[in-house]
Amino acid sequence: MGRAKLLLALVSAGLASSFTNAQLPESVNKFLEPLNGIVQYNIETFSGTDLVSRRTFPGNQLNTGSAVWALNLVTKPVPGQPDAIDVTAGFTLQKGQATATAVSISIDFGQWSRTNYVMVPAVVYNGNRYRSIGNGYNPPYPKDMFYNPQAPLTISNNPRLSVEEGKPAVIELQTGNAATPAMCFLAATTKKGFILLTEQQTKFGNSGLTISENAAQDSSRFAVSAPAVRKLAPGFGDFHKSGDKAPDWNAGDAVSIHFRLYVFNAQNIPALLVKFNQVRKQVTGPNQPRNQLPMSKYLQLATTICSNNFVTVPVGSYYLPENNKDFQLGWVSGMMNSYPMLALNNETERKRVAAELDFVVAKLQGKSGYFYGGIKAEGELRGDKPNPYSVQLTAMVRKNSDALLWFMKHFLLFKEQGHQEMIKVEWEEAARRLAMAFVNTWKKYGEFGQYIEPETGEVAVFNSTAGAIAPAGLAIAADYFKQPAWLQVARDAANYYYNRDVVKQGLTGGDCGDISQDANSESAYGFLESLMAMYYYTGDKSWLQKAEVQAALCATWALSYDPVFPPNSEIGKLQCKMAGAVWASIQNKHAAPGICTASGDYLFRLYRATGNALYAELIRDIQHAHAEAVNRPPGHITTNNLPGSSMERIQPSDAEGKGSIGNFINTRNSWTETNGMLMALELPGIYVQTDKKKLVVFDHVEVRVIKSDNKQLTIEIKNPTAYDANVAVFAETGAQAQKPLPYTAFVQWPKVGVKAGETKLIGINTKGKVVIQ
Repeated sequence: MGRAKLLLALVSAGLASSFTNAQLPESVNKFLEPLNGIVQYNIETFSGTDLVSRRTFPGNQLNTGSAVWALNLVTKPVPGQPDAIDVTAGFTLQKGQATATAVSISIDFGQWSRTNYVMVPAVVYNGNRYRSIGNGYNPPYPKDMFYNPQAPLTISNNPRLSVEEGKPAVIELQTGNAATPAMCFLAATTKKGFILLTEQQTKFGNSGLTISENAAQDSSRFAVSAPAVRKLAPGFGDFHKSGDKAPDWNAGDAVSIHFRLYVFNAQNIPALLVKFNQVRKQVTGPNQPRNQLPMSKYLQLATTICSNNFVTVPVGSYYLPENNKDFQLGWVSGMMNSYPMLALNNETERKRVAAELDFVVAKLQGKSGYFYGGIKAEGELRGDKPNPYSVQLTAMVRKNSDALLWFMKHFLLFKEQGHQEMIKVEWEEAARRLAMAFVNTWKKYGEFGQYIEPETGEVAVFNSTAGAIAPAGLAIAADYFKQPAWLQVARDAANYYYNRDVVKQGLTGGDCGDISQDANSESAYGFLESLMAMYYYTGDKSWLQKAEVQAALCATWALSYDPVFPPNSEIGKLQCKMAGAVWASIQNKHAAPGICTASGDYLFRLYRATGNALYAELIRDIQHAHAEAVNRPPGHITTNNLPGSSMERIQPSDAEGKGSIGNFINTRNSWTETNGMLMALELPGIYVQTDKKKLVVFDHVEVRVIKSDNKQLTIEIKNPTAYDANVAVFAETGAQAQKPLPYTAFVQWPKVGVKAGETKLIGINTKGKVVIQ
């Protein structure tokens, strides 16, 4: 379709109000030619949230009869980036008045295809063009999803393009819904990528992000509006009236929309994801993490909470994984929060960890080798998904994947601490049986599924990336138990998930117990764990290439900037810098402090192996956003709970209503405390490559190189916080960084004590030894 015909077709399809904008300065339109795209600048009037009219600027002025508008366009090339153009569209009401009016820029694309991959970070993946069920949080599965390998990937009721052919669709969002204010797509036929980046707000508040598609699904529109005026706001698997309101204008009122466009060659979805990771901060700019809570102080606070939550109940003894006395395995802390307690390396906690492992092995393992997902304190087993066809309880594949990984990590840590004699034969046999259950499932079905029956080993629900972490656990188990065939299964499974889910769909999902098979962050980060495990145990650098793509997908889930929250909200009052908060899923439209449930040390491992600073920056952001959510009385109250507690809600969107934006939920979540403990342990506070003078800081201290010579580096560590810090320092050469890091390497990192407000000098010799000066 030619460009003139495109405009005419867009008018006919209702996606454009005129085609005279071809007279506008052509720099942006010329830039968009490879995608057959045309930009328009619009004035939109509303009745409530109903669009009454859309008028498009034919040039630099628009007369609506009751008002005269001026458009001032400033387009700039982006230095060093020939595939980008920077645009600021200034709208001014020169004469008259305008009620209930918004302004927008829209880009209309012809030669569109429903096979194009569409992504809005943290809320839309592959256009969310999948079967949808329910109308609310965690909808029940229809019967056709059980025992059916052919059941399609199924999501809850989220903003989406039509899964059916011949139907129009519109996705209405505001910038607060996205981890980065961005809209992206990959043109499947022309192999071109498109990224639009914009800012969170104008003076009218959060801007709107809209993607619409005509009934023929051969043209689309991507629009940014100031402000957002949506009919419906997306919630947790449902929609509600947005309450958005377009502002009234008087003569002289003005507003600008700033955006940047990228059009680039992209052979596949991975290429688009990698490009997005490279540019995601380029419009919002560098974020400003605050150093407030040393990692060692957090570890002290959180392990105190966990230690005091060790219970003995009728069914057994364990660290509480929730706010009640029931036990849940994996996912949100069960047999995960025991790991940092073991890392404390004291006899009391070591015996408690052993008691929890005894309980898990004795009470939760089914005949197949798989484990049940939970058990009540009185001893009744809990199923994870109601099964309409069988009396057999189901369990999450995700929980079993976690169980295998954390069994193995516990064993490795016992050995590293010199307490291998405490590892019981029963524990090892349980882990061996679990690994074999995964191997058997793979051999029978060629996938791990989403839900299984622990007694029979049957897959109850197929599809999703619920087994994202399973290859990591299998790889460690293969080495530990000397079973090379297991490593081959891990290799095959990792390749399967990478090709089916990442390369072909640009998403991973379905490994949370409270969503359907929706795209989510937990599977994304969990799969990166597996890819780095494959690199560790095979030495094959092709896994690093896959891991870099996966890390880019992970980055789409993390806030890339410090959002502006309502000034009277709890987060607003504390002036929290929340870049790095990790969004949950396309159903659960909120961010959270940290990764559920992991330190993200695989990002650090990937940084060591590649030298790409983006991965170190991402994990630094995640760590610092976590600290912002930690309850620190008296001046930093987030949970109204124990010092060191935290909770899972950082809410930049109105998915739970406009009053929820920026407000914490006054409770605590064990899993957010657990991932904080893990970050404090498994990430170094300061990382140094001595020969390259490379310095990366994850802890809440300020560090700089004072001098260097052939014998040592001298660095200055300043602790600007109100707490004494015990900073882990990991130093090595660039050559040493090419060797994968053992899982328990953190045990050997030396610690440097730096009191609150103190500045200290340390020397690091060429062998990485730390000397306090």
